[in-house]
Amino acid sequence: MAKKKTLPRKPLTGERLKNQIFNVIGNPFNMIVFFTLIILFCLIIIPLLNMLQNSFMVAKAELRQIPGAKIGDYTLYYWKYLLASPLTKTVFVEPLIHSLIIGFFVTIISVPIGSVMAWLMVRSDIPGKKILSAFILIPYMIPSWCKALSWLSVFRNELSGSYGLLTGLGIPVPDWLAYGPFAIIIVMCMHYYAFSYIMVSGSLRSINSELEEMAEIQGANRIQILSNITLPLVLPAVLSATIMTISKSIGTYGVAANLGNRIGYYVLATRMKDFINDSPKGVGYAMSLLMIALAAVTILVNQKLIGTRKSYATIGGKGTRSNLMHLGKSKYPLLIFLLLFLFVAMFLPLFVLVMESFQIVPGRGYGWDNLTLYAWIGEVSNAPSPGLAFQNGLFKNSEFGRACWNTAKLSIIGSVITAICGQFLGYITTRGRGKWYGNAVEQMIFIPYLMPGVAFSAIYFSMFSQPRLGGLIPSLYGTFMLVLLASIVKHFPFASRSGSANMMQISVELEEAGIIAGASFWRRIVSIIIPLAKGGFLSGFLLTFISIAKELDLIAILMTPANYTLSFLSFDYSKEAMPQVADAICIVIIVFILVCNRIANRLGGDVSKSM
Repeated sequence: MAKKKTLPRKPLTGERLKNQIFNVIGNPFNMIVFFTLIILFCLIIIPLLNMLQNSFMVAKAELRQIPGAKIGDYTLYYWKYLLASPLTKTVFVEPLIHSLIIGFFVTIISVPIGSVMAWLMVRSDIPGKKILSAFILIPYMIPSWCKALSWLSVFRNELSGSYGLLTGLGIPVPDWLAYGPFAIIIVMCMHYYAFSYIMVSGSLRSINSELEEMAEIQGANRIQILSNITLPLVLPAVLSATIMTISKSIGTYGVAANLGNRIGYYVLATRMKDFINDSPKGVGYAMSLLMIALAAVTILVNQKLIGTRKSYATIGGKGTRSNLMHLGKSKYPLLIFLLLFLFVAMFLPLFVLVMESFQIVPGRGYGWDNLTLYAWIGEVSNAPSPGLAFQNGLFKNSEFGRACWNTAKLSIIGSVITAICGQFLGYITTRGRGKWYGNAVEQMIFIPYLMPGVAFSAIYFSMFSQPRLGGLIPSLYGTFMLVLLASIVKHFPFASRSGSANMMQISVELEEAGIIAGASFWRRIVSIIIPLAKGGFLSGFLLTFISIAKELDLIAILMTPANYTLSFLSFDYSKEAMPQVADAICIVIIVFILVCNRIANRLGGDVSKSM
């Protein structure tokens, strides 16, 4: 058989190289990819490397502790302080153990609860499913730190300076119940069960119930069907929810700060913030890097177990069909379980927050003589009790007005920019799927997802706390711009995921038709892509808007009084023994979030995308 002749390659002359470069530069898509890679590198990789560098460099505040050192010298002082000093047990080992304990118990409690509720909503004949499924996700939309304030409203004792409901009724509340690990775990479980509920319910909807029916025909009972058929098929979703719950609960700041700091129960996130806000900051940076590494390990374990993508095949071939399993006598006991859970996770926290916002003295009950509108519309000159004579009510409080403006400004600007960037990032990753630039963009976008919010903000604090490169990179600490920048970049993974899902629905054939018709790249973007992506952009915008509006962990380190948002103002008032005003702000935030979520749902948004 004759060998196939190959044409000789043309030599790479200067003129040919110049033409190839101009072809690349002249393609707008190539230039978008090029500048996207540069921007992502500057916004994600460089700040991370800068914080790593700062953990090995002497700062001015530590010159006395490091004899003979100069500012900027290389040092292992911060890492030794954290990992090999007499204070290691207090500043690192104990917070690490506390974080792991919380992550472990939150996971083993919330994942089974969410999975069981998903099965009941998708595969059982439990009554009232339509209204129950609508209510089950509402507790997730209530910020976890608001639930922590609600817990304090019920269980707060004399240690906080004001009584909670039970202490006010004369029922003694021990410290272990009011604060510490038990309180933190319960509050987080009432929030993070949503991860497993969303993931497992999505998996269950893709499973053809004919498999379970065949097992039932063969004589298998319900336990055998669940353990041998249903559970193996949803196991990837359960594992993914487990890893995500561990990662999120270990890195959460707001709940641990509200319920742990009062008795000296610190986790990694609260210890890290103390170091960064005070000193030595380098120890805080080192701890932040360890938190990022811990979160990265959990995510990588998840990817090893179920693959790099969060989608997986359960059934192939024919379309799926879902028949409901009859619960029989267990139907109403399970319904009662669901109603009790929703009462504890949703109705009770809201009721307690609302009622305490109207109390004159917290803990004295809900009698008419202890109710007032002061926390909402009162003035200091007419304060009904000395405990309220520090601030005007919300709607006459300049701090509240400024926090509303900051929250609206941050949420609107941040979500618009993030949603636009998300569509472009989604366009690049979908059109570049399987190519080096698509993979590079996808991997860089994924980095902020690995980081707990408080650790991510530490990166930007480190980068912009002082001028760099001779003033080319300015100091942004204390400015709105720094909070905005951190909020945008942190939400890139979620916006990109929404954009990718949107762009995958737009066939490449439409763009190819535009090319045949002679339309330029920007004409195709304006006339084809943008009109078709409009719905996805709006829902992505609203979901990012909700996430930024309720954020506390991400902004806690970056806050200064001029930039307080509603969430941080509420957190600050709760520390100053002003629970009525803190609760009133929580209610405003919750109502705002629920309204925005309703609008997002009307536009096709999905709360699971804001995870």
